[in-house]
Amino acid sequence: MFDFDLYQILAVASVWVIPVLLAVTLHEAAHGWVASRLGDHTARMLGRVTFNPFKHVDLFGTILMPAMLLLFSGGQFMFGFAKPVPVNFYNLRNPRRDMILVAAAGPGANLLIATVSALLFHVLQYVPEMAVFWVAENLVNLIQINVILAIFNLLPLPPLDGGRIAVGLLPQPFSGMLARLERAGFGILIFLLFILPWIGGKIGTDLNIMRGLILTPSHWVIDTIVTITGIK
Repeated sequence: MFDFDLYQILAVASVWVIPVLLAVTLHEAAHGWVASRLGDHTARMLGRVTFNPFKHVDLFGTILMPAMLLLFSGGQFMFGFAKPVPVNFYNLRNPRRDMILVAAAGPGANLLIATVSALLFHVLQYVPEMAVFWVAENLVNLIQINVILAIFNLLPLPPLDGGRIAVGLLPQPFSGMLARLERAGFGILIFLLFILPWIGGKIGTDLNIMRGLILTPSHWVIDTIVTITGIK
C-alpha cells in the first residue's frame, strides 16, 4: 500500500513541479528585469533577475502551500508563489507609471508562458511516444498554473501585483488607503484561501469566494488561449 501511495505521489508531483517552478521563477524574474530596464537595479544586484529557481523559492509559497493544495484537492489543483523580488520604486525613472509596468510584468510573463505552452501542443507529434502523455500533462499544467497565477496576482489587493497596479492608477486618497492594506494583505489572503472555506465546510455553506474571483476568469482565459492557438 505504501509503495502504491508513494508511486502516486511521485507521478502527480512529476507533472506539477516543473510547471510551478517555471511559473513562479519567470514571474519574479520578469518583475526584476522590467525594474532594471526602468532604472532600479536592486533585484539584479541581489541576483534575482535569473532563471535559477532556487533564487526565488519561498518555503511556504513554493513548497508547503502547493503541497497542501495538492493533497487537499486529490491531485487536481496546485498553486504557489515565490519570494517577492525587491524593487525600490524611488529608483524608477517615473515611479508611479513604472510601478504599474513592473507589477504587470509578472502576470504578463505568466500569460506569455501559458500561450507558448499551448502552442507547444502542435509539436507533440515529434515527442517519443512513451513520453507524450507526460509532456502533455506538463503542458496542460503549465497553462493552468500560469493563468491561475496571473489572475490571482491581478486581484486588487496589496502586496499582489494587481494591488500595486491599482495603487498606481487610483487617485488620492484612494491609492493611499489601498497601499496601507499591504501590511495586512498576506493575512487577508490566507483567510480567504484557507480559513473562510474551512469555516464554510464546518457550517455547511460554500464560503469559497476565491473560486469565483480566480477560477471562473481563469477558465475563460484558458479557453481563449486554447482557441487562439488552435488546439481546441
